[in-house]
Amino acid sequence: MVDKPEGLTSFAIVRRIRWLLGIKKVGHAGTLDPFATGLLVVCVGRTATRHIEQFMSGRKTYLALLQLGVETETQDPEGAVTKTAPVPELDPATLIACLQRHTGPQMQAPPPYSAAKHKGKPLYTYARKGIFIEKAAKQIEIHRLDFLGYDAATHQLTIAVECSRGTYIRVLAADIGSSLGCGAHLIGLRRTRSGLLSVDDSLAGSALFTENGLQLLQDGRRGIDEMLHITGQPSV
Repeated sequence: MVDKPEGLTSFAIVRRIRWLLGIKKVGHAGTLDPFATGLLVVCVGRTATRHIEQFMSGRKTYLALLQLGVETETQDPEGAVTKTAPVPELDPATLIACLQRHTGPQMQAPPPYSAAKHKGKPLYTYARKGIFIEKAAKQIEIHRLDFLGYDAATHQLTIAVECSRGTYIRVLAADIGSSLGCGAHLIGLRRTRSGLLSVDDSLAGSALFTENGLQLLQDGRRGIDEMLHITGQPSV
């Protein structure tokens, strides 16, 4: 398990671990966008990679920062601004009530700028060419949506999300903005849990790129393997 730093792709972490261990069979159980940080479950070896679906199936927990009043084409900070709008006066009670309306089972379609596949290619490869593919919505569930704070000066809203697999937090952010009447996009995201696994038990991703990255990785794997053995899960 790796705590992915901001600015790196999930595959960059996988590629680095492949190089350090000299093992080709390495994969991750759930992509994090480059701007996002937090728990990236990396499976090493044939046995572990066969269980990627098992690791991906659990609930996910995130800390998310929303910028109200600004929409972007990608619904995150990597896209161009497409619309701005004044933000109304918002108090905690109003924001909490809005969040409550977005909890529970719901239908959600993958956004055009996502890794969801169409004819074997990620949707973002089409979107970057101006081709926007609409995929069918799938049922997801927002199990918990907590209000953590709101900065009225910057119009930034901080929330905690516990959700099912396949949930796009930036779509949720855009939906919340729409409900508030001002639009929004996701500017910060940190995955803190995936199933029984916590970012608190993970190796700092930046450590993989130091001169003692291999030793730190091996030490980290031993500790994680022991924990997973206790919980009855396959090793990563």
